[in-house]
Amino acid sequence: MRNLFFICLFVTGPMLFASWPGAHEYRTELLTFTSENRLKVGEEITYQVKYYLMKLGEIKLKILSKKEVEGTTQSYPIAYIDSYTLPFVNLHQTYETRLTGDFFSAFFKCLDKKSEYTTFTEYNFDYSNRAVKIKKGKVYPYVLWTDSTGTAETEFHDGLSIFYYARMNLGKKKSVTVPCLVNEKKVTTRLNFYTDVEKISIDACSYPISVLRLDGETNFVSVFGLTGYFEGWFSNDEARIPIVAKLNVLIGRVTVELIKWKREGWNPPKYQ
Repeated sequence: MRNLFFICLFVTGPMLFASWPGAHEYRTELLTFTSENRLKVGEEITYQVKYYLMKLGEIKLKILSKKEVEGTTQSYPIAYIDSYTLPFVNLHQTYETRLTGDFFSAFFKCLDKKSEYTTFTEYNFDYSNRAVKIKKGKVYPYVLWTDSTGTAETEFHDGLSIFYYARMNLGKKKSVTVPCLVNEKKVTTRLNFYTDVEKISIDACSYPISVLRLDGETNFVSVFGLTGYFEGWFSNDEARIPIVAKLNVLIGRVTVELIKWKREGWNPPKYQ
């Protein structure tokens, strides 16, 4: 029950029940953007995770900073995953990634707060030398359990970077299969992007929202428990903010719905 949550994609990543009002009404006015402001420093978006009618917890995503590295702009997102006080789940994790100029992973770190101690996992990618440094252990007191180097023959995604890769590639009808490094295993994720504009409704917004859809599939268990088929809807505007996700995780089907947002000048785009 610990791995209940996914951001990733469209948070997820991987976004709405098909039975919700207006979930499959389409139009063709697709808004496309190439602005660097799609990932804006200071952006903070919060989601609630639900299993049927049961509210399990929240996911908060932030863009901490951007930096110029070897001529490209790298972004530094972070995700906080916290379960509510429930008798059957106690999950408190933090994920950090550093995105390359083409939105793959340059660095990944996970902190998992357990009742006895906090564990960490780090992937440090060195693509110029086709290598990835992997460290695992615990903090306070610091103990290093794993310190190894593997091959990185291509650019990889971690469980958080793929969420931002999806955001940046919305707007064209295409399908891609991307490599991921998850739980020290090299696996792949299939992403299918669509250009039909849909409308959806959420509790946190008083009007229907204009959105774009994607779906996809994994053949592994991701860091948030994501496995198998997923689908999601993102705002049809420059920001491409994920609105809701419908995901398969280890315990079944969950939804991840936007409940709060903080982004200068942004509100969900109204479906006209």
